Amino acid sequence: MYTSGTHNVLKVDGADFQKCASSNASAKPMTSGNDVITLATPGKKWYICNIADHCSKGMKLVITVSEAEAPAPAPATVPGSPPPGISAASGISFSISPLKYTVWMLAALALSKMVMA
Repeated sequence: MYTSGTHNVLKVDGADFQKCASSNASAKPMTSGNDVITLATPGKKWYICNIADHCSKGMKLVITVSEAEAPAPAPATVPGSPPPGISAASGISFSISPLKYTVWMLAALALSKMVMA
């Protein structure tokens, strides 16, 4: 969730994600503050907040949707290191199944809202 009017969610391609700008003039951002995105196909999905300089300050999200498979045990992490799949240098990156997407999207947007507050 995010504050409608203060933030938005815009689907972009990988190149636009890197530039923090949309080259698609007809792209319409989601603005409800409680957007739901269905991830029906495997692959990378890129999203940015295109209000002011929010994206360049880190309000962007790339999601890698994997093929459905049997659950695997969680990988071990080194204490003090970020969880696997998170790279602060390029926004947030996840490898996630469609079923877990909604929870991660809401958590990422809530975290972004707290950072931008």
